[in-house]
Amino acid sequence: MPRSGTRTTREEQSRTRSVLREAAIILVSALVLSWLLKTFVVQAFFIPTPSMADTLVKGDRVVVSRLVPDVVDVRRGDVVVFKDPGGWLPPPVPQEQNALQEAATEALTFVGLLAQDSGEHLIKRVVGTPGDHVVCCDAEGRVSVNGEPIDETYIKDGSVPSQDPFDRTVPDDMLFVMGDNRQHSSDSRYTTGNPGGGYVPMDDVVGTAFVKVWPLSRAQILRNPGDVFTDVPSP
Repeated sequence: MPRSGTRTTREEQSRTRSVLREAAIILVSALVLSWLLKTFVVQAFFIPTPSMADTLVKGDRVVVSRLVPDVVDVRRGDVVVFKDPGGWLPPPVPQEQNALQEAATEALTFVGLLAQDSGEHLIKRVVGTPGDHVVCCDAEGRVSVNGEPIDETYIKDGSVPSQDPFDRTVPDDMLFVMGDNRQHSSDSRYTTGNPGGGYVPMDDVVGTAFVKVWPLSRAQILRNPGDVFTDVPSP
């Protein structure tokens, strides 16, 4: 007949295995849920440059809605994250990481627990959607969309809408984008010789940034400045 101490030990071992099994199930479920959210709903990104200042500054973390553009249409004024159409970004500089750190970074990024490295992504504001005629500058130095001058309240203080003139008509399934820090942004104005002719293919859009989450002192909802484009007619 087994001793009571042996039976107690076995019961404790069984409870321990049960707890570990439940913890593993919870962890795996959380990782799967995080991956699903990142893939289909939201994703975090890190801002690597000052091209969107002062709306976004270097080091900010933003959360992007991946419902755009497949479920929700891209609108003028949206701040969008998109894959480099080709030639917009310099070759990425590899970070010094050992194999374990690199594997951990890739795994956490894959499941959405770490902000996406922006080495192959950019973030800009949509100024022209398919069919729009975007021109700069009028007598007051403003950008016009479909013949309507716009007062861009979001550009960085001290910036001008564009230091160089342009006259562009946005092709189908493309976007014309610019940074809010106009004099420090390589955008649709200056990438005409690259694939896509300076426009962003709709298929390259990852989503629309809708909230700043880090640092906490800068946490803020990112709202579309719809009033800027209220009077712009359809193309």
